[in-house]
Amino acid sequence: MPLHIASFDDIRAGKTTDVYFERTRRVLEAEGRNPRVRAEFMAKALPHGWPWGLLAGVEECVALLVGRAVTVRAMAEGTPFRPLQPVLEIEGPYLEFGLLETAVLGLLCQATGIATAAARCKKLAGERLVLSFGARRLHPAISPMIERAAYIGGCDGVSSLAAAQLIRHDPTGTIPHALILIMGDTVDAVRAFDRVIEPGVPRVALIDTFQDEKFEAVRVAEALGEALAGVRLDTPSSRRGDFLQLLREVRWELDLRGFRHVRIYVSGGIGEEEIQQLASVVDGFGVGGDIAAAPIVDFSMDLVEIEGRPLAKRGKWSGAKQVWRCPRCGVDEVLPLVEDGGPCPCGGRREPLLQPLLIDGGLAAPLPTPDAIRERALRQVAAMGTL
Repeated sequence: MPLHIASFDDIRAGKTTDVYFERTRRVLEAEGRNPRVRAEFMAKALPHGWPWGLLAGVEECVALLVGRAVTVRAMAEGTPFRPLQPVLEIEGPYLEFGLLETAVLGLLCQATGIATAAARCKKLAGERLVLSFGARRLHPAISPMIERAAYIGGCDGVSSLAAAQLIRHDPTGTIPHALILIMGDTVDAVRAFDRVIEPGVPRVALIDTFQDEKFEAVRVAEALGEALAGVRLDTPSSRRGDFLQLLREVRWELDLRGFRHVRIYVSGGIGEEEIQQLASVVDGFGVGGDIAAAPIVDFSMDLVEIEGRPLAKRGKWSGAKQVWRCPRCGVDEVLPLVEDGGPCPCGGRREPLLQPLLIDGGLAAPLPTPDAIRERALRQVAAMGTL
């Protein structure tokens, strides 16, 4: 049986749209109506009361819209935004893009949720590693998107092969329980890994399969010595007890025997709360479902202008807009597009966040690399203050 997914061609052709957009297309074509409109995408609120989100999914939106008779303004991918701020705007004949509303929203809503969750985890972890281990939590066909969004949000590495290729980095990972169970002993499995796997891959031993984590950590450290880069605890929640105290024990025993270079990583049910609780002892976190299955950001698309005339449904502000941000104090203001943001009361110079992305269907500038997007995200999220 084939995978139950749509092809890129099907998505671009509008076959994944909600049916009422297809019926709208038929009505407008029959009535000879195809006005030039302006549509904006924004979220009224964010999941769990998050004060800000991190925009992602823009590159895939470009793939759907490039070559169409539309002009697009958007915040750069990897830009933090707040509720009630337009993050993307499409201007052009309605029938050029109306069928794609469902798809564009899907691309923005899910990727932005994942990137935001990753950004929050990384902000809490600080200099400690945050690795995306979430490829197994959702449909494999979208695992590259999941881990790309996690990476640009701030994760230091991704585990799946396809996602690593997409972001142009080596995949990250340690040793699964399966290898240790088949080999019959943790040390035997780690030694086999060390013999077979290329030297550039860090030797990180999984130490919760058979024995107490503290003693397994000492065993693998004594077996590999300086070659051992770290140990990973994926201890089931039913066996953790006081997990922080267990980690402190492992750290103590390794340090006491001269293995201060061995780092400690944790995985399995790790999220924001666990990162805060364990950060004083842990060198890195493998985060799965809390990032990969993050809540979506509930963007909506609304028409705000028709044939140059400001017009929007009830509850929406009509007309084209610009989001101005002061890089000095971080304060934002949404103004009509025709107004200049001017100087900020703090003395800084406000900057417009919505910039041309497509002009009449052509790219306004080359798209940034995943590394450039991640760098932007880390820099700007650091200035966003509270979580």
